[in-house]
Amino acid sequence: MSQVLHTPPPTRAPAEGDLAALAARHGLSVSGARPSLPEYVRQLWDRRHFITAFATAKLTAQYSQAKLGQVWQVMTPLLNAAVYYFIFGVLIGTKHNVPDYVPFLVTGVFIWTFTQSSIMAGTRAISGNLGLVRALHFPRAALPISFALQQLQQLLFSMAALVVILLCFGVPVAASWLLAIPALVLQFTFNAGVSMIVARMGAKTPDLAQLMPFLLRTWMYASGVMFSISRTLEGRPEWIARLLQVNPAAVYIDLMRFALIDSFRAGSLPPHVWAAATGWAVAAGVGGFIYFWKAEETYGRG
Repeated sequence: MSQVLHTPPPTRAPAEGDLAALAARHGLSVSGARPSLPEYVRQLWDRRHFITAFATAKLTAQYSQAKLGQVWQVMTPLLNAAVYYFIFGVLIGTKHNVPDYVPFLVTGVFIWTFTQSSIMAGTRAISGNLGLVRALHFPRAALPISFALQQLQQLLFSMAALVVILLCFGVPVAASWLLAIPALVLQFTFNAGVSMIVARMGAKTPDLAQLMPFLLRTWMYASGVMFSISRTLEGRPEWIARLLQVNPAAVYIDLMRFALIDSFRAGSLPPHVWAAATGWAVAAGVGGFIYFWKAEETYGRG
């Protein structure tokens, strides 16, 4: 007599739709799922105090190991300006083509440093803070924005030295100095947007942090930090000067020079410079924010 063995039928794995329905029935959601864009903005606004406190803490800790401490916030761009003055102003002779060359140069260096440092910090905003990203739940855009805010705080601290330099070289206080406020707001918006773009790129490609200094150095030389673009390119095709003048770094540098230096007249500015500054700020700020938000659920994973 043969014995028939009855084996239980294989258990069917639950389909993905079944799991989704089960999770929905019990009020479960995907961990770390990307919120909607309005909800993301609301979460970011709710953490505005964290963003400012984080930026201030980073700024305080940046020079905590140096004996001169926060003095380096001013000394670093001033030393850079001194080097550029010797190389470009004295050796190359660009100072002969620019009135108030020292205020012109120092203003350019300070404003360029703001953009450069914001982008460099943004490149490592996610990859350099993986412990924080993996340990706490918060909108990740808070990190690149806080780093841009840190650099703005450093610039404002350094502006005291810039004002002293302007006064020492005979640049009078004028009502146009108030134009520095909207110029800095637009530049901060642009810097924060670009920081979010490179933060997303740097989160996936850490080697970007090694490449970025070379890209930024090339950008600096094309932005008229140490020389007047229009006067240096006299005799060259006009479109080259126009192209360089409307690049965002040059736009914000020119706006600040126009606001602070009385000899830097409106004729030194490219056409529609305020429109260009606003356009760059909106394009980078809004575009960078959306680009960063789209990869929100991927940060800190893998």
